[in-house]
Amino acid sequence: MELTPLDYKIRDIFPNESVFKEPKKSKLFSTLNIPSYMRDWIVKKFAKNEMEEIDLESVKEFIKEKIPRKKDLEYIKEKLINRQEKVEILAKIIVYYDISTGEALFELPELGLPEKKYQAKIENYLIEKYKNELLSPEGTWGIITLYWRIEYIPHKKKHEGRIICTNFKPFKPYKVNLQYFKDARKQFSLDEWIDVMLRSMDYNPAAFYQIERSKIWMISRLLPFVEKRVNLIELAPKGTGKTYVYSQLSKYGWLVSGGSISRAKLFYDLHRKKPGLVSGYDFVALDEVDTISFPDKEEIQGALKGYLEYGEYRIGHDRGIGEAGIILLGNIPYEKQDENQFFLDTLPEVFKISALIDRFHGFIKGWEIPRMKEGMKAYGYGLNVEYFSEILHELRDEVHYRKIIDQVFKISKNADTRDIEAIKRISTGLLKLLFPHITSIEELSIEVFQKYCLKPAMEMREVIRRQLHLMDKEYSFELPDIQVKYK
Repeated sequence: MELTPLDYKIRDIFPNESVFKEPKKSKLFSTLNIPSYMRDWIVKKFAKNEMEEIDLESVKEFIKEKIPRKKDLEYIKEKLINRQEKVEILAKIIVYYDISTGEALFELPELGLPEKKYQAKIENYLIEKYKNELLSPEGTWGIITLYWRIEYIPHKKKHEGRIICTNFKPFKPYKVNLQYFKDARKQFSLDEWIDVMLRSMDYNPAAFYQIERSKIWMISRLLPFVEKRVNLIELAPKGTGKTYVYSQLSKYGWLVSGGSISRAKLFYDLHRKKPGLVSGYDFVALDEVDTISFPDKEEIQGALKGYLEYGEYRIGHDRGIGEAGIILLGNIPYEKQDENQFFLDTLPEVFKISALIDRFHGFIKGWEIPRMKEGMKAYGYGLNVEYFSEILHELRDEVHYRKIIDQVFKISKNADTRDIEAIKRISTGLLKLLFPHITSIEELSIEVFQKYCLKPAMEMREVIRRQLHLMDKEYSFELPDIQVKYK
């Protein structure tokens, strides 16, 4: 397959940040359990030519040596103990303090290390240097240096061998320059840029049957990546890729798939004095939400009401804040794929109250996103997922986009506050995703803004509003009339 003009354009404008994607490579890394944001970095590292072909055996050897898994644990231990060699690996590390000894201990969950408590300790100076990364509730990826040595174990009052983490470097292979990214966006047409976004998400733009509309629905899944505390619901047929987007494209998100989740896990653990998921991530997605159980229904409902509205939670005498959006993901049968009928009865009982549904900003019509097939997998140049996710993460702190939205909207004084905030928040996110180079509304056609930012935001909120009306007649099904000021 020959390169297209868009391939050359992406490669020329983003020479260091782009990577050639193809299904064969993706399948290899999927079988090796390597997330997409790490896959593209490895491909770039081993690329041999323009099409970025790689020597699969070299890649496998690199992964075994530098990104080992549980099956490689004995090999690692042999190097550390018998050969007395240091081991440097790329791994996910979770750090925690032991209250009884005051020591900082760590776990490498992907490697299954340590096998017993107190067998793995991290040096305190590393925590001082990388506090934000290492004390993240669910861990962080980084380059970790390990040694084995005999040490006195205070808890056991005797000397034993244990593994020490003596060096750590966060896994951030790209130095993000937002201005460079914004300037690069100016060199693409809007249609080209939409396709760049989809390729960067590992999708083939040509496979979208409803063309522009279904493409925008797919891109809207990235809203929690770029905008703080965007709360979304998506119900979709099976196999439309929603799990992939929220689990593989960013290390700043967390996917809960089935099982049970408590208020302590989500917000704050009173016993361990430890913040929950919403304080450590950009978004928390509850996948297959109909299969998730909530052991403390009333407690979690109360915590959710405050958090979804204000981004804060109060547990006992503790108050905390978070910037993570909450996303509910679930499947929907064919006969219910109509926003004019009530379909939120598929959600767990916890969410079947209007006061909670009203606090979700928008609904993604997952049935308008095509089912994942082989032809939908990206083939061609796109942005490296690790670079792409870092850019989206950095855009969360860019506040001038919201100022543009506030300036351009003309709103009736009788408009519902939650509706307005939801539409503004979604519009802001779409502005960041599609027009990151815009610094003022004068730079953007009002017609283009209405079509690609305001209209999708209104439609996403309208579904929530209509479901609220079907759930509780106290809620009107009509959205406020929002006018756009013309310059």
